[in-house]
Amino acid sequence: MHPALTGLPQLWRDITARLEGLGAWLAPLGLRLILAWEFGEAGLEKLRGENWFAHVQDSFPIPFSMISPQLSWMLATWAELLGAAALVLGLFTRFFAFSLFILTFVATAAVHWPDSWSSLGELWQGYAISDDGYGNFKLPLLFALMLLPLVLNGAGKLSLDHWLGRALLPAPGRPRADLAAWSLAGLGLGLPLATLLPLPGLALALLGAAGLFRAFTR
Repeated sequence: MHPALTGLPQLWRDITARLEGLGAWLAPLGLRLILAWEFGEAGLEKLRGENWFAHVQDSFPIPFSMISPQLSWMLATWAELLGAAALVLGLFTRFFAFSLFILTFVATAAVHWPDSWSSLGELWQGYAISDDGYGNFKLPLLFALMLLPLVLNGAGKLSLDHWLGRALLPAPGRPRADLAAWSLAGLGLGLPLATLLPLPGLALALLGAAGLFRAFTR
């Protein structure tokens, strides 16, 4: 093999190592800023606008359907405003990203999910921006998928979380994808998913809870 070709694998490793190094700084920042803009804008609209939650209160999943529209409006408004500010700063990012993740699922269930569907093909017609009678959950689904990396990986190195963590917390352990990790993901994803798909969501959450119990009691 030509010497130039034998050096290509190492060249590729060198390039990707640098991309990954930059990614730890810049990739989460892009997600944080665009999500902060979207949720901040939504929170400001609620802060300045009129409460319309009474019209969709019956569509909220439990336990959110059990509280007053006024309290729901206030919680949603400040979750979006505080969450947006936290994302910009990269402060308590995992907590606020997961809070907005749950908020996104609740909003989808109340406003963006189709009233009824009989097949996956019919449900997928709701993957749209405009509502033609099949729901319009495209944007909230994209937001949820954008929030997920921030929940799993955190805010990245260009954040207050990173600097405060270095100053105040023990050194991070080796990343692990063990039973406890997968079970925690199942519980954390299953409960929000249950607002849209009750049986699969609850099944995933129960499997996650069982896995966590086994992981920490054996």
